[in-house]
Amino acid sequence: MSARLADIVGRYVYLEVEGVEYRVYFEEAGQGTPVVLQHTAGNDGRQWRHALEDRDFTDNYRMIAVDLPFHGRSLPPVTEEWWKEEYKLRQDFLLNFYEAFVTTLELENPVYAGVSLGGHLAPDLALHRPGLFSVAFGFGAAMATKGVDRFPQWFHHPRVSNDSKPAMMYTGCAPQSPEAFKRETAYMYSQGAPPTLKGDVYYYFNEHDLTETAKTIDTTQTALHIIGSEYDWPSPPAGGEALANEVEGATFTYMAGVGHFSMSENPAVFKKHFLPLLNKATGK
Repeated sequence: MSARLADIVGRYVYLEVEGVEYRVYFEEAGQGTPVVLQHTAGNDGRQWRHALEDRDFTDNYRMIAVDLPFHGRSLPPVTEEWWKEEYKLRQDFLLNFYEAFVTTLELENPVYAGVSLGGHLAPDLALHRPGLFSVAFGFGAAMATKGVDRFPQWFHHPRVSNDSKPAMMYTGCAPQSPEAFKRETAYMYSQGAPPTLKGDVYYYFNEHDLTETAKTIDTTQTALHIIGSEYDWPSPPAGGEALANEVEGATFTYMAGVGHFSMSENPAVFKKHFLPLLNKATGK
């Protein structure tokens, strides 16, 4: 009996970012236009596995799911005493990281797609690295996320069980999403290094703020598409629509029936919305 093997291939690439070498893990499948996929805060590229195993995507696109340093299989750099300081994900690092990733892999006219933390990064890339990506999709993107400063302290606290993170993320999924996929989404959150979620949302809550600069994004350099989800309480769709309205040439799409983790909690609904947007943006 022949083995049933996935088409996904995992590799490591060595990137120099801000003078430090990182051994970065990524998985890819398919061929064609490169589509770089960013995970949510405190998680890793496994969230994108359904898209990487879907021929409707991989027949025309080289789907690339990245683990940021300190996430998944991208271990902390061995040249740094990283344990001596608090982990905080910063906007400049993210921008420099993706510049190094695209340049090192020599990706031609790549597309970017990110959710949550990755959603916020889409307009930041369009603003601060225009043209690095031909198109940027921001799922759950907004101009800023304010008024939730009380949350991060509980994301890494000795009196809070590690079960609290997956339980909280489960509530970010839509009630009608398949139970197995909601549980899979939550399960991945039980496996992240304890400081990563708290450190990641430093960028999400503190450093991402386009209130004064969104209108300066040039969509002729990087086309910007914002997607909001019906049950996304961490990133309500109204915030995404407001951002799109502020950026000349940007679009907004509303996804009914899914929550914060659309690509992993309900791959079928995610594909129904994202694939046509992707095909239109790339002229497929």
